[in-house]
Amino acid sequence: MVYDGPVLDNHFHLNRRGLFLDAARGFKQAGGTDVVLVHCPDFSAPPETYDGHREAYADTLAMAQSVRTEVELGVRVVLGPHPAAFAHQFERWVAEEGQSGRERAVQNYRHSIDAALHFVHEGQAHAIGEVGRPHWPVSDEIWDLSNELLEETMHLAAQEGIPLQLHVEGESASTYPDLAQRAVRQGMDLLKLVRHYSPPDVRSENTHGLTPSVLCGKGAIERLLETHEAARNGFFLETDYMDDPRRPGAVLGPKTVPKRTRQLLEGGMAEEVLWHTHHDLPMKVYGALEDV
Repeated sequence: MVYDGPVLDNHFHLNRRGLFLDAARGFKQAGGTDVVLVHCPDFSAPPETYDGHREAYADTLAMAQSVRTEVELGVRVVLGPHPAAFAHQFERWVAEEGQSGRERAVQNYRHSIDAALHFVHEGQAHAIGEVGRPHWPVSDEIWDLSNELLEETMHLAAQEGIPLQLHVEGESASTYPDLAQRAVRQGMDLLKLVRHYSPPDVRSENTHGLTPSVLCGKGAIERLLETHEAARNGFFLETDYMDDPRRPGAVLGPKTVPKRTRQLLEGGMAEEVLWHTHHDLPMKVYGALEDV
């Protein structure tokens, strides 16, 4: 059996100090056609000003254009403040400056969202992300503030009709329903709330209306084959490829989504389901590639 439709990796990072275009070429050689390029901050020195965020995002947009022109892949772009970068800034600034540090951190988060929104309005980016909350133990203060700012971002996304890619804590029974309740409270279309690094159980009773983006590592194929027929929204596939020269192949390698797509077909998944995953769902969530 051969699947000859589009193949999209929904969460893909690139790094000029990593493989960069060679990673994109590897994805294409394996059968990939499209990536959702997600901004990855410099965690050692994330931006602290609006202009700093604009400059960092502009580099991600430039990398996206290089992939389009030099590798000839379709590229959608997601820009936003990674929750880990924000949380660590918050911890440091509050420790150093107290209440003024808290206010500074909140202002910097809002600047990062405003800068991303600028590029969405210009038609250069398709979504805001990855935003969310810490996926490691933090103080109640950081957890509460992260949720407060996440809801603020959901409200903005609802007003603007913009999709969000979420980065949140590992799976628990409360994760999906909590996110859904917050998003509904802010008026979001849950289809456009995409949970990055999603577990492979994609049944709607589990995802509560959000769109899961499944990290397609070991074991994911079997669970997807078991649960995909009960997924009302469908699902994305992703690698969260980091292009980190210190950790080659982390999280999953760039060839993984094309390989897993073939395995899903061989496992009995209908070709129209894969077409929905790689074409129809991206169109519904992000819009057409030609919109940028």
